[in-house]
Amino acid sequence: MIIPLSVGVIALSVVWMLLAAFYAVRDRLINDLLLAVAVLTELGLIVLAVLSAKGFRTIDPSSEGATFLAYALSLPAVPPFAALLAIREKSRWAMGVMVVAAFTVAVMTARIAQIWNLYAVR
Repeated sequence: MIIPLSVGVIALSVVWMLLAAFYAVRDRLINDLLLAVAVLTELGLIVLAVLSAKGFRTIDPSSEGATFLAYALSLPAVPPFAALLAIREKSRWAMGVMVVAAFTVAVMTARIAQIWNLYAVR
């Protein structure tokens, strides 16, 4: 269940990143569409964190279990902080923060899926 959810979260974060990059190039501020994509990504990350915490025991203890859990539990904090900063900041750099946050979510979610695929005890 973690792998399909991870793919969905990665897809959402790529959409979020491309939309924020488009807004940065066009010098636009955050709007409801961008915020909705960030919220959908956040919901996926919360579900991923719960499933990862539940399945943490299936990761081999001698491998990267701590990294897996740390990524899964810290990722849900990224979209709200990026969105709050983008709402507060009224410049093009606000969208730059959104691009970096979305990229961070995509990369860390891919790493969660990779660790799960490699080290989960079957």
